[in-house]
Amino acid sequence: MAIPAPVVRGVRCAWHWQWQQLMGGLGPADADGNYSRPAGAFTAPPDLPALADRQAGHALIVGRSCPWAHRTWLIWSLRRLEGSIALVMAEPDPSGGLWRLSPPFQSHTTLRALYRQAGAASRTRATVPVLLGGRSGAVLCNESARLMELLDRWPEDTAASGVLPAADRAAGALQPPAQQLELSRWRERLQHQVNDGVYRCGFARTQAAYDRAESALFASLEALEDTLADGRPWILGEALSLADVQLFPTLIRWELVYEPLFGCSRRPLWQFPQLWRWRQRFHALPGVAATCAPEAWRSDYFGALFPLHPSGIVPAAPEFSTLVLAEPPAPSRPPS
Repeated sequence: MAIPAPVVRGVRCAWHWQWQQLMGGLGPADADGNYSRPAGAFTAPPDLPALADRQAGHALIVGRSCPWAHRTWLIWSLRRLEGSIALVMAEPDPSGGLWRLSPPFQSHTTLRALYRQAGAASRTRATVPVLLGGRSGAVLCNESARLMELLDRWPEDTAASGVLPAADRAAGALQPPAQQLELSRWRERLQHQVNDGVYRCGFARTQAAYDRAESALFASLEALEDTLADGRPWILGEALSLADVQLFPTLIRWELVYEPLFGCSRRPLWQFPQLWRWRQRFHALPGVAATCAPEAWRSDYFGALFPLHPSGIVPAAPEFSTLVLAEPPAPSRPPS
C-alpha cells in the first residue's frame, strides 16, 4: 500500500526540522547556512623555553580519526619527539559524545575529566589534539594550527634515531624563514578552503552554502595542482613545510570519507595527478604510515555523524594501498 502524499510531505517536513536541530549540535552555522568551526578554549601557544624541559612529563593527546589531531601527530612523528613528549591515544565514544582514554591517563578515563582537572570550565569542549604539560597535567594548548608551530619549534631530540636526516628534524625546519609570507598564505588558504572546506561542504545547511564551499574547495585543489606542475616535490618547493603537513590529513581521507560522505565529488583525486603523486610522496615519509588508520576513519565518520548518515552503514571503499602506492589511472580516451 502506497503511503499517502500528505503523510510523505509531513514526514519530510518534520525530518528536515529535526535534521536542522541535529546539525546545530554537530556544528554551528551562520544565518546563510555556512558551517563555522567553533573556537577552542586554549588557543594561545605557551612560552616554549619554559616548556621544553625533558623531565616535565608533557603529553600530546590525539585521536586516530580527527584530522586536526593527525596534523600534530605527523609533526611529532616526523621530528621524533617521543623522547620529550608522550603520545596518548583517545578513542571516540559517539553514544556519550566524548573522547575516552583506555588505558586511563593520569587516573582519568575521559578527556573531559582531564580538562576539568586542568581547570577548564564545565561548558568547555574537550577536544583533540591537546598538549598537556608537566606533572600537574595543565592544558597548554588545544588549537591544532598553533600546536603545529609549537611542535615544529620544540627542541630537537638529539638522541632520536631514524631515516630522516637530522637537518630535517631540526627545530623550526618546517617553517623556513625565507618563505614565511608564502607559507602563511598557503596555510591560511588551506585552512579555510580545504581543511575546513570539506566540512563546509558536508555540514552546509543550504544548497547555496554547499555550492560556495564546494567551489572554493576545488579552486584551491586546482591551484595546488598548478603549483606542483613545475616538478617541485612540496608545496613551497624543495623543502617540506607546515603547508604540506596541513594538507595531508585532508587528502589522505579524500576517497574514504570526504568524497562519499561530505559530497566532495565534483572530480576524483586521480584527475589531479600532481596532487596524487604528492600524496604518495608524503605517505612514504618515515613514520607517516603509522599515523594512518583508514578503517578507523571510515567507521568513526560513517558511524558517528548521524545527521549526515543516519543508517550508520559503512560503505565499501577502495583498497587503501591503491591510494598511496599506485600511479593515478590514465585518463580514459573518448570513444572514436
